[in-house]
Amino acid sequence: MNLLFEEDGAFKTGTILTDNDASLQVETPHGKRLKLKSKDVLMRFAQPSAGDLLDQAETEAEGFDTEFLWEACGDEEFAFTEFAREYFGHVPTPVESAAILLRLHASPIYFHRKGRGRFRKAPAEILQAALAGLEKKRLQAAAIERMRDELLAGHLPEELKPLVRQLLYKPDRNRLETKALEAACAESGQSPARLMLACGALATSHDLHFDRFLFEHFPDGTDFPPVDEPVEPGELPLATVRAFSIDDAATTEIDDAFSVTPTPAGWRIGIHIAAPGLGFGRTSGLDGIARQRLSTVYMPGNKITMLPEGIVGRFTLGEGRDCPALSLYLDVSRDLIISGKHSCIERVPVVANLRHHDIEPVFNETTLTNGGPDFPWKVELTLLWELATVLEAGRGKPAANQNLVDYNFGVDWSEITPDGPGRIEIGRRARGSPLDKLVAELMIAANSTWGKALADAGIPALYRAQTGGKVRMTTAAAPHEGLGVDCYAWSSSPLRRYVDLVNQWQLIAWLQGTEPAFPPKSPELIAAMRDFELTYAAYADFQRGMERYWCLRWLRQAGHPNMNARVLRESLVRLEDIPLIFKVPSMPTLPPGTRVRLGIDSTDLIDVEVRATYLETLAASSGEPIELDEEELPPALAVASEGPVETVPAPVATDPSPNPAA
Repeated sequence: MNLLFEEDGAFKTGTILTDNDASLQVETPHGKRLKLKSKDVLMRFAQPSAGDLLDQAETEAEGFDTEFLWEACGDEEFAFTEFAREYFGHVPTPVESAAILLRLHASPIYFHRKGRGRFRKAPAEILQAALAGLEKKRLQAAAIERMRDELLAGHLPEELKPLVRQLLYKPDRNRLETKALEAACAESGQSPARLMLACGALATSHDLHFDRFLFEHFPDGTDFPPVDEPVEPGELPLATVRAFSIDDAATTEIDDAFSVTPTPAGWRIGIHIAAPGLGFGRTSGLDGIARQRLSTVYMPGNKITMLPEGIVGRFTLGEGRDCPALSLYLDVSRDLIISGKHSCIERVPVVANLRHHDIEPVFNETTLTNGGPDFPWKVELTLLWELATVLEAGRGKPAANQNLVDYNFGVDWSEITPDGPGRIEIGRRARGSPLDKLVAELMIAANSTWGKALADAGIPALYRAQTGGKVRMTTAAAPHEGLGVDCYAWSSSPLRRYVDLVNQWQLIAWLQGTEPAFPPKSPELIAAMRDFELTYAAYADFQRGMERYWCLRWLRQAGHPNMNARVLRESLVRLEDIPLIFKVPSMPTLPPGTRVRLGIDSTDLIDVEVRATYLETLAASSGEPIELDEEELPPALAVASEGPVETVPAPVATDPSPNPAA
């Protein structure tokens, strides 16, 4: 005698060896012996053999119409053998009974299982809902397959066009479009970014990286909403000075300017800061914009300003205008000792916007040592540099970054390259020049002086503090060991940093004797500080990432030439001509500082990676320390560290703005 039983959700057959009423010893067609309980047996049969029953039953079951079976059975619970007898109209054969069982079991939408070998037909309304769901899934699967095929053919399906950013940067895996993209990626072996570029969803690799940043930080776009015009600052005294600024050629947000006025005892040195805080205050529409953006975003060939262009144009310290400003005056004796300080709100006549590329050829370390040609502002610049040297010595913290190099990125968007619009030029500029020192020291003087003034007045402000090598922001006036000052409050760039704008509002209240915009223990001030820290760091990461991207574009533009590099540590190198750091696995172990020659094998603009081969050693270690700021490294190369000691906040290479200490 043979039997049909169920084990682990599957139907099986076997031959009875021993029948003990409550239990049985069974041998399967494959020779395996089992012990079964009698209640697990679904059917006993003599013919056909145990090995043939299920094969014959499956063939028989294929001819059944499931809908007809559903209509033929009653509404009450039933056993499969009972239904088989009713369906066939006679005592069913073992094959017929097993066929009915297999069909019922394989149709859970039509027949709900109620026990071993027992079923109940699904109610009509539940069946219709289930069939509708099944049809929906079928249509969805067909849509996924169609979209996948279109992607593989190099076409972007219409459904994906409005979802490109979401699919690339924050995919919802429950969406059909995401499933189609994942299926296409799995079949093609490409990443979503590469597949989308191949389909024309993105014009260039640059769009991939730029759009990712916009998706995360500017989801509503970079356009400014309509805002009320700022108020006129009112009648302000006109300063009797001739102010001038010092900036890069592309700077439009000119925050700071200087003046030198002779006095009987020496000179009166003016540090003048643009004053947008006089034109709008807290809770205004412009404050809302600045509070949301928190900083201007810089990148090669572009920037996203914190304030609308019209507002920047109104308050920037532009040449030929009388500009509202917060001024700090230093009374300096002829031996360059500061004898007094005075702050005020006024209009400042700006008579010149000096540019680095015009001034540095005639005002540099060589001309200061050996003399140089006469040029406008030579006397003023020389005096300010001499004062800066004294101020630096007084801090006891000479600039630690004076031997480093800044790289200026220029992008000509009118030129089309194989990688898309934009021809990149990368220029070098030594950091720590006399102009850098001049501006840096005067900015340190202003930020530390005003920070202390607010602390003494009991008016809260946002400070940069450094103790034990750790740089942090705080609302308390704490020392900045890296700069050697008692406190340091960013106040010199209110057109491009929200922290500086906040401190400017506090300074205006101090100078005018009014209630500060942010009272003591203001939760809004603390929230602004925390948001600024996170946002400013994210913007800086993005800028470094885009500079790395454009370095790769420079290599591709040059035809992947062989390059010289300096060893930083182990297999890590920095190219000499452009600020690009990467690993060279084929390079032997060499001392830091060793110059090597590399063959640039390939560059990847999607993953922003470069592959290079070690060719030769050009020179032994110079013996000079190689400074490596961990922030320069892409995430894959960065290592945990205490963080670099903050010295004078230097301008970022593509920051068309300010000055080294702005």
